[in-house]
Amino acid sequence: MIEGPPARDKPAKADEIPLDMEELRAIAGYSAECAAATLDIFERFSPTDSRPRNAIEAARTFAHGGKRGKALRDAALAALKAALASDDPAASHAARAAMCASSAAYLHPLARSTQVRHILGAAAHAARAVELTAGETVDLGADRIRRAARCATPQVVDVLRRFPAAPSGGGRVGELLRSLDRTLRAGALTPSASEHEAS
Repeated sequence: MIEGPPARDKPAKADEIPLDMEELRAIAGYSAECAAATLDIFERFSPTDSRPRNAIEAARTFAHGGKRGKALRDAALAALKAALASDDPAASHAARAAMCASSAAYLHPLARSTQVRHILGAAAHAARAVELTAGETVDLGADRIRRAARCATPQVVDVLRRFPAAPSGGGRVGELLRSLDRTLRAGALTPSASEHEAS
């Protein structure tokens, strides 16, 4: 049995972040939508490979109340295998975005910068996929990051701000990750709670 994060009413250790299951569901839902936006990039190159789509659906199922268990882990691993099998770099990153979506449920309540990848990894890989479809057009990646910032709910931003800033490294995907991280922490481009309620 896979245990969830510590309940909020339990005393936290020095390096633990307060985190509950509903917040994990919000992170998974956000990641799934970021990945879904570029799923077509993968499916144009591998129309019969459903692994990334299945990973996104697994993340959505969890976000809407499904179990946090083996099916999510299996879906994430399958999407990663699809990414590794792809000969197209853009398609590979689109599949990695799907992998990140289904693994977002496993954000650990630890004060580690690397945990930010569980929150924003899907958006960063999706942005990289868009860049690569247009021959390394960084303006398109930056635009995708702005869209991802606008899609982040106040709950997602609140969770992000509990963790240290995104880590260094990671090549271009790492740059995109840090750009989104800075934008969300600064409160730039994020809609208000009332806008989310109206949508």
